[in-house]
Amino acid sequence: MKILLTGATGYIGKRLLPILIGQGHDVICCVRDKNRFYTPKEFEKSITVIEVDFLKEETLKNIPDDIDAGYYLIHSMASSKDNYDELESTSATHFVNRINTTNAKQVIYLTGIVNDDSLSKHLASRKNVEDILNTGTFALTALRAGIIVGSGSASFEIIRDLVLKLPIMITPKWLNTRCQPIAIRNVLEFLSQSLLNPLTYNQNFDIGGPDILTYKEMLLGFAKAKNIKRWIYTVPLMTPKLSSYWLYFVTSTSYKLASALVSSMKVEVVCRDTRINELLDVQPMSYKEALSLALIKVGEDKVVSSWKDSLASGRFSTNISEYLKIPKKNCFIDRRKKEIINREYTIDKIWSIGGESGWYYGDWLWGIRGFIDKLFGGVGSRRGRTNRHEIHSGDVLDFWRVLYANKEEGKLVLYAEMKLPGQAWLEFKIINNTLYQAATFKPKGIWGKLYWYSVLPFHGFIFNGMLNKLIK
Repeated sequence: MKILLTGATGYIGKRLLPILIGQGHDVICCVRDKNRFYTPKEFEKSITVIEVDFLKEETLKNIPDDIDAGYYLIHSMASSKDNYDELESTSATHFVNRINTTNAKQVIYLTGIVNDDSLSKHLASRKNVEDILNTGTFALTALRAGIIVGSGSASFEIIRDLVLKLPIMITPKWLNTRCQPIAIRNVLEFLSQSLLNPLTYNQNFDIGGPDILTYKEMLLGFAKAKNIKRWIYTVPLMTPKLSSYWLYFVTSTSYKLASALVSSMKVEVVCRDTRINELLDVQPMSYKEALSLALIKVGEDKVVSSWKDSLASGRFSTNISEYLKIPKKNCFIDRRKKEIINREYTIDKIWSIGGESGWYYGDWLWGIRGFIDKLFGGVGSRRGRTNRHEIHSGDVLDFWRVLYANKEEGKLVLYAEMKLPGQAWLEFKIINNTLYQAATFKPKGIWGKLYWYSVLPFHGFIFNGMLNKLIK
């Protein structure tokens, strides 16, 4: 069959794609920017990549008419814009209008559990999108999930950050709210097995694991899985804003995402029933099993996708392609070069930079810069990286975003997502037997120029040290 996959560069989409190909389908991947989409060579014959921005209705003409079904995996919760509910409504309306003119028999929508009478803005928006999709001429299958547990998921990483960094936690009272977590592996089972299955047409289903836990119990469950002791005390005094800042400063999440999560965590997300388990013959694993599997994947460096690689986790409001051409006019440029000894060694070092590997020199200064960025509402450096040794366009590297990565060419281009009075790029490229390293800064007004001159004394120390470490 020919299947439309929206959100193909997202956390779920990246994991669902190989499953669909494994089932023998041809997949049409919708992306806003082709430069962000990495296609493994073994999948090339089964994938067609099209550029679609669902907020721009004219771009939906790129969707072919002869699709058999589609997945709607789009949301704007982590968007820096406050009107993300309006954006989600617009995207869904444009999607329905276009899919109504195709051959699609079914659309599958992954959404949130919305059984509570009082929904957060985030969950209310998800429900509104479901209502809009229900107006289509196709059969809608809505799968409603709560907390998704898997390597790279926002929930898993927030839990991990809190437990590993805070031996004692004074927490808001919403940690006593109940939820029904589900493993990412089971979510993918439900998504793939619902495809073109008439038993699921025109219905909504709650999907969850066998355990109903409070968020406090989930944190303590993670601590037990890591064999460490943690003490958690809940207090009624923490306001939603204070709770959001608590998550923002302790974890790798953005403030906007933390705020949306806090408002949703006050709402119980427990399944009404589990009838879909029997319908599709899926037996969801326990929270303990889901944690164990996620920790194994992280330990083996086999994290397929991460929520952090979404553009919404940083400062991007447009496609990364628009930043690929590094400006020269009215810019400050720090250029350095050094003859390499072993090309393979140097490329491996460049492709491993950031995250747990650090920046090879003056890591404490990079850490201070990341902390200052957090204080000013930036992304900070806690996002790390998804894989320790692989980099693709669109990936996150601490407070940088990968614009271009080509191992054969020996070129890596990063764009700064930290708070800056201007724009910054960091480029590595190997030509013949020489490594060229360039830090480019385009200042914004007098404050940008003052910023450049204030950090210039550290460049010789940091960038020269880093260049030497990349050589040997």
